[in-house]
Amino acid sequence: MEKNTKVKLASDPEDDKHHTNKQQDSIILNPNFVDGLNNWSGRGCKAVLHESMDGGRIVPLSGHVFAAATERKASWNGIQQEISGRFQRKRVYEVTSVVRVFGNNATSATVQATLWVLNANQREQYIAIANVQASNKDWVELKGKFIIHGSPSRVIVYLEGPPPGTEILVNTLDVKHARRSRPSPPPFYENPGFGINIVEKSEVRDGETQPWFTLGNCKLTVGQGAPRTLPPMARETLGAHKPLGGSYILVTNRSQTWMGPAQMITDKIKLFLTYQISAWVKISVGASAAISPQNVNIALSVDNQWVNGGQVEVSVGETWHEIGGSFRLEKQPQNVMVYVQGPAAGIDLMIAGLQIFPVDRGERIRCLKKQVDEVRKRDIILKFSGLDESCDLFPYIVKVKQTHNSFPVGTCINRTDIDNEDFVDFFTKNFNWAVFGNELKWYWTEAERGKLNYQDADDMLDLCIGNNINVRGHCIFWEVESTVQPWVRQLNKTELMNAVQKRLTDVLTRYKGKFKHYDVNNEMLHGSFYQDRLGKGVRALMFNIAHKLDPSALLFVNDYHVEDGDDTRSSPEKYSRLVLELEAQGAAVGGIGIQGHIDSPVGAIVCSALDNLSALGHPIWFTELDVSSINEFVRGEDLEVMLWEAFAHPAVEGIMLWGFWELSMSRENSNLVEGEGEVNEAGKRFLDVKQEWLSHAYGIINDESEFTFRGYLGTYAVEVCTPAGIVLKTFVVEKGESPLVLSIDLSSL
Repeated sequence: MEKNTKVKLASDPEDDKHHTNKQQDSIILNPNFVDGLNNWSGRGCKAVLHESMDGGRIVPLSGHVFAAATERKASWNGIQQEISGRFQRKRVYEVTSVVRVFGNNATSATVQATLWVLNANQREQYIAIANVQASNKDWVELKGKFIIHGSPSRVIVYLEGPPPGTEILVNTLDVKHARRSRPSPPPFYENPGFGINIVEKSEVRDGETQPWFTLGNCKLTVGQGAPRTLPPMARETLGAHKPLGGSYILVTNRSQTWMGPAQMITDKIKLFLTYQISAWVKISVGASAAISPQNVNIALSVDNQWVNGGQVEVSVGETWHEIGGSFRLEKQPQNVMVYVQGPAAGIDLMIAGLQIFPVDRGERIRCLKKQVDEVRKRDIILKFSGLDESCDLFPYIVKVKQTHNSFPVGTCINRTDIDNEDFVDFFTKNFNWAVFGNELKWYWTEAERGKLNYQDADDMLDLCIGNNINVRGHCIFWEVESTVQPWVRQLNKTELMNAVQKRLTDVLTRYKGKFKHYDVNNEMLHGSFYQDRLGKGVRALMFNIAHKLDPSALLFVNDYHVEDGDDTRSSPEKYSRLVLELEAQGAAVGGIGIQGHIDSPVGAIVCSALDNLSALGHPIWFTELDVSSINEFVRGEDLEVMLWEAFAHPAVEGIMLWGFWELSMSRENSNLVEGEGEVNEAGKRFLDVKQEWLSHAYGIINDESEFTFRGYLGTYAVEVCTPAGIVLKTFVVEKGESPLVLSIDLSSL
């Protein structure tokens, strides 16, 4: 794989002109208001110019004047400028503005830069560029990027956001081409100390708790009777390990949830290393009884900011529970403290064998590759007939090349993305499945009651079907109340049930046989809007109606933080219980979706969740996988960890990325391709892994007229070089336990 990989840009011959100094010029006219309000106007309000305000207390940060959006009656009112005809499609632009707020007793408010786009088909689009918390005391900078994929008829950039009556003050607003900065080099880890615990006195002995100290006025003592083996997830990473000593820290006199043991680890942390956290924990009732179960959290305070190191839900009793998590720091901190917290006041907390150690993820991947050979490959025997007698003198040479791995690797796409031919080119060449980011969600297809919009989904589905790309349907319902459109929230019980049934009928009949999967009711572990209003049985009802309307579709549950130990609401155990409860009510659950929005992934933790869920017997898919790092090399490493963990686990049957193109993803620093088409270092790692998932073989036909090899499932091309010429054949390897025997006749030469 070439290391300077680029997407082939389908652009005009004139494109080179846009890499000249002219590209640095602003596409905003009069960005500093030196020409008054020329080219500017109020958006639903008035725009006025000031040299100062509030008795001279507000003056421009730069220049001599600033503008104000005043007499605002709605949050979308603000100041605007049309930029139609001055931008280039498929080009990344950066918006920079200096703003503040004034009036209406507002000390601070969110100011947002937004793009209004009117497409050629008169479809309106609003693109949120960036926002900042603006103050009435100081000017602040608002900065963000945007890209326009299509060829709209009109484009307006404007500021909005504060509540009605609050003025938006603007000192400058500029829009320039955003040049890609040179990526940081891969981190250099000098003496990384893989597997070495950075926690001092992880095993307290002889009643001595130093260097541990207490948060709050709780009390630390030493107890005996903790497990002597490492917790399973740590054991999976570290391998053979000497037994633990059996001692633990006992925390008593806790009067707040945050009280517990703490230790400073500032000098032991190395940037960009991924750390795994592991411990045994237990709780007991101390001075007062409390409701069980309780959350226990290992956390880090990084310059007074909370970082989650793992959580587990624990019941009062004699059982020790494993807690596991991970973290990574990418900016140099001043102070890092690890501490244990969580249970209610009056609950005694016990911690044993706390380990924090950097993980050798490369070694893990090397082990996974061996597993993959067993899980994903099949023995293949090419049996030849019609060989010439001269083959003893002139061996027949066989070259086998896999052209397509049938394992599903897909991505999220959005309607605006497919207006960009470079995006479509990368998408269709590198993915065999797709899912729509928003365009099938109810709040998109019926934002207002009775006004249906399936055009966006139809356009995207047509593209996928035309390129033989399978599609997941995401999602029919979304259980989290904040995602439910206002008109649905206002329905009474009978109206809501009717609306639910109509929604099912609309989607499942319109697209019958076209979506291979559906996420029926998204994030049921994190919300209960429909269940609260329609009763517990409504979730199973959704599955059953969907199955009746389209029996060919596999119906999924789908949720987040299942695989990383970060959220007790969606632990693998709770997810399993949800599936079993749905099935007990007759729900036609066909698959388990793990979203996979993960930070600093550690293979052993992910694998533990997969092992747990695989006991249900359903196919598991990563449905929304993305990783994030400011360093592209580390981002690529994160993604590679997740790809190999999924590919190596027999229960996983597909991987969906939650996007790949800059400015088309929900998380920052997670893209694989830059906005103008350059494949970054993380994207190169992704493409390298995809290449590794193709099997190739080379050799000669043996004395039994056979050529054998072991390869991945998918499509192959075989080239046989004979004395009479070259024979080309194609074949497909599908899943099977026994070797695949394929007959190839060479007598036609």
